[in-house]
Amino acid sequence: MASLQRSIFPSIHQKFLPSNSSQVNNASSGKRVSVLGKADRVSSTTTASCSSLSYQDGIARRKLLALGATIPGILLFSNTPISFAAESKKGFLSVTDKKDGYTFLYPFGWQEVVIEGEDKVFKDVIEPLESASVNMVPTGKEDVREFGPPDKVAETLIRKFLAPSNQKTKLIQAKEQEIEGKTYYTFEFMAQAPNYTRHALSVICINNGKFYTLTTGANERRWDKMKDRLYTVIDSFRVFNA
Repeated sequence: MASLQRSIFPSIHQKFLPSNSSQVNNASSGKRVSVLGKADRVSSTTTASCSSLSYQDGIARRKLLALGATIPGILLFSNTPISFAAESKKGFLSVTDKKDGYTFLYPFGWQEVVIEGEDKVFKDVIEPLESASVNMVPTGKEDVREFGPPDKVAETLIRKFLAPSNQKTKLIQAKEQEIEGKTYYTFEFMAQAPNYTRHALSVICINNGKFYTLTTGANERRWDKMKDRLYTVIDSFRVFNA
C-alpha cells in the first residue's frame, strides 16, 4: 500500500492533467467523434454523461501511468499458449487479448470504441455510462496483496484514479479471491456527479509484470436492471501468461 500511496503527489497530478477533449473512434464503423472533457461544454444530460465518462477514462489512464512510473517495470514475456478464454454465456460476447494476457465477457449489443490511452473499451451507445474498460500499467509487484488489503487499495484507487476529484465517491464493498493461483480484488463503488450517479464495479490483478484494472458500471437509475450483467463482466475477468 505504501508504494501505491507514494505515487500520489501534487506534481504527478499536474504532470498528467487531461486535455480539454479526447478523440474517440468507433471501432466497428471507423467513425471518429470528439468527446468534450468538461461538462459545462455540453448541452444535454446524455451528452454530458458520455463526455464525463470519456474524461474519466482518460484521467484514470494518466493517473495509473503515474502509478506505474514509480514502480520498477518488470515485463514478462513467454510463448505460453492460451489454454482458456472467458467462458461463453448467453447474452455475452468474449474478448481475449493474447498480447497482453487477459480475457473477459461483455454484454451483447455493446460496441467497441477506441479511447486514447485505454487498452479496451466496450459501451452501450444509448446508455453511455454502461461500459467496460481495461487499463494496464507496468509494475514490479507480483501480487495485489503487496499493496494492502482490498478495502484500503480500493479506496485509494477510487479516490485517486477511478473518479474525478470533484465527484463524491463511496466504497460499498471490497473482497479478495484467489483463482488458479492469481489474486483478484473486486470492489463496488459509487461516484456522484452534479447531474448523475454512476454505480460501478472494478477488478484488479497483477500478472505479466502488469497491474490490470477492469471497470464497468451503469447509471444508478439503471443499476437494478444492469447489476447482474455487470457482475458477470467482473467475475469473468481472467489474466494469463502472455
